[in-house]
Formats: sequence, C-alpha cells, structure tokens
Amino acid sequence: MNQLTLAPIDSVSGDVRLPGSKSLSNRALLLAGLARGNTRLTNLLKSEDTQKMVAALNQFGVHLELNSDWTECTVTGNAGLFKPPTDNRFFMGNAGTAIRPLTAILALINGDWEIDGDDYMRKRPIHHLVNALRQLGVPVTYLGKTDCPPIKVEGGCLQGGEVSVAGDVSSQFLTALLMSLPLAAKDSIIRVQGQQVSKPYIKLTLDCMSRFGVEVESDDQNYQVKGQQQYQSPGDYLIEGDASSASYFLGAAAIAGNIRIHGLGRDSVQGDLAFVDVLETMGAKVKKLDQTIEVSQGALKAIDVDLNHIPDAAMTVAMLALFAKGTTHIRNVYNWRVKETDRMTAMQTELRKLGAEVETGHDFISITPPDKLNETTIDTYGDHRMAMCFSLATLGGVPVTINDPDCTAKTFPDYFDVLTSISRYAAG
Repeated sequence: MNQLTLAPIDSVSGDVRLPGSKSLSNRALLLAGLARGNTRLTNLLKSEDTQKMVAALNQFGVHLELNSDWTECTVTGNAGLFKPPTDNRFFMGNAGTAIRPLTAILALINGDWEIDGDDYMRKRPIHHLVNALRQLGVPVTYLGKTDCPPIKVEGGCLQGGEVSVAGDVSSQFLTALLMSLPLAAKDSIIRVQGQQVSKPYIKLTLDCMSRFGVEVESDDQNYQVKGQQQYQSPGDYLIEGDASSASYFLGAAAIAGNIRIHGLGRDSVQGDLAFVDVLETMGAKVKKLDQTIEVSQGALKAIDVDLNHIPDAAMTVAMLALFAKGTTHIRNVYNWRVKETDRMTAMQTELRKLGAEVETGHDFISITPPDKLNETTIDTYGDHRMAMCFSLATLGGVPVTINDPDCTAKTFPDYFDVLTSISRYAAG
C-alpha cells in the first residue's frame, strides 16, 4: 500500500482554481449523450468517476472529443435512448454518480444488462433503486450479495407509471429516476417516502435537466414527470468548480490562513456551498462574491448542527471540530454509513487516533478535541474524502501519514499537490 507523510502545516494562503464538480460532470455527460445536438462541456472533471461515465458512453457508441486535460469536451448527442451495445456488461468502479443513473437508463433499453463495480461498490446498497424499478415492472436480479451490485437488469421494460422511492438513504436513487423517466413511454409520478436527504443534490439534478430542456413539477415529496420527452443540447455548458473539494481548502483557511477559491460563487447551484455558512457560524471570516469565495481564519467555536443537506462537506466540519473550542455535534448524517465506506465508523476510528473524544450514534457524531493532536497514520478505506479531509490534521502541528493517498483520484487526482502549493511550513 502506498503511503504519503504530510509535514505539519503552519498556515495556508493563496488562490485555488477548482476542478469541475463531479456531480455536475457526470450528470452533464449523461444528458449530453442523450440529447439532440452537440454539447461543449468546459471545466469537466478528469477523475476515476468521470472516466467511468465516459467509458460507459463510449460503450453506447457516443462520440466524445476530449482535450488532454478535459477542460473541453464535445459530446455528439444521440438524440434519444442509446442503441443496445454489443457488450452487455458495465463496470462502474466505485462511481455512485455513474452507476445509479446508468442503471435506470439501461432499464429503458432493450436487452439484458449486467451492472457491476469494484469491491467497495459491491458493499454499497442499491436496493432502493432496484425496488423502485421493480415497482415499475423492470425485472432486476442480484448476481452477488443481496441489495448490492452486481445486478442484472432486463431492459426495455421501464415504461413509466407511479413509483415510491425511499428518500432517507441517498439522493442518487431519486436522481436516477428523475433523469431516466422523461424518456419513458408514459408519464410518471415519483413519491418520496420519508425525509429526502441531500436535497441540494436533487435541486442540482433538476437544474441540470432544465439546462437540457426538461422540466419536472414537484412539491419536494412528489415529482410529476412527463414521458416521451427529448433532452436538447444547451450548446455550451460550463461546469462549476467542485464545492465539496473547495471545503478542504476553505476549511484549512478557517483554521490558519486565507484562501480565495475561483470558479465558485455565491449563486452556485451546488448545495455544498452551504459549508461556507457553517464556517462563518464557527467563527471564520467569509466573503461570497459572484465568481469567488474567500475565507480567513477566526477563533473557531464548537457548533451543534444538522448537516443532512451537505453530508460530504460535513466530514470537513468534523475535522474543523479538532480546532474548535468545545464539543461539536453533527446530526442527521445517517447516509455517511452508505457512502464509499461506512464513514461514520471510519471518522470515529481515525479521529480517535488523533486523540479526539468521539461519540457516534445511528445518525450523529460528537467530537471533543484533544489538547494536542497525536502524530498518527490514517487509514482511508478507499475513500477519497477520508484522505482529503484528514490532511487538515497537519494544521495541528503534527505530521500525518495517509494510507492509500491515490484514492483521491476518484474526484481530485492532484489534491495533495494543490494543498502543498498553498501551504506554508514552519522553519526547520
């Protein structure tokens, strides 16, 4: 296993230009492939997750022209559902933003499809989407562990209709239905059961669909989707910088320094921008402008906060708790348990290595910082966000070794290089 030992960081300062949002990149790639007309995507994220989506589109025969760093990608739209490819097996790695919507799209396409992922994906539940597809008449079979990939989908059976989907585990199941059902033969009604987690990601999905010419009526718990629609290319589509990735640099600035993020502004469609408001509540100084976000350090204090709406950025808040006065309580983040790993258990285990007192429950974590952080080695569990957020512990005056640092390739391959570029180290 590769390891990376990070030296203690004294402070951070400078400007950061973010890679494109993973969530927007994969949504835009898929809709551009289904749309009528050519779409030019700019600031597309080049990462393992988006490479899995591009590979799937290539498997469908979609023509994409990508420059070397993926800052520009032209997608020749298929003007409707993809033709059945020769290869009926789709391997999606650990890309949740790819496997969930593609599963629903494959349910529309004639053929028998096998959908699989890596060992981590094979532990991530997909049964809420499977149950929804079965309600709509789609035969789906588990080929391995029940409730998780790999699965077999009998395509061509998704015609639309009325369906209920659980909202309290992942927003990606609802996103998959929303993106696919406009292409079904019949109108559909999606009823969300329970509280919808990560609501900003549903708003992001609907905004992206609207940019491609498809509107959905909703009252948050019910979504009315007209069938036999056609996605239309918007021509040019600029992908915002990734707000989740921004959280690490802005969080570092809140602890010790000043950082200006470019490519992300106050009118961002990404819900994780709300992380900046959490920083302000904790005591950091914040400026939100049209195209930039700036954060400067402050005397951080503990908070008691519901972060159901920003579960990814909530991990960065947990790291900031190490530098805040008092005990921080983060609530309503059950879906940490069904992400790339069981993040609730992983965060508890690794924060304790650093010396923090940590209590967890079904959907909460409470963190009391130690007087001084321990020098330690952090296990990342194959989870890119574990690697990135625990790098902030180096601002506590101790070196930190990260196991499997290359897992950041999922969303931010050069994360540690960017972090080094803005870091100032104590003399000697």
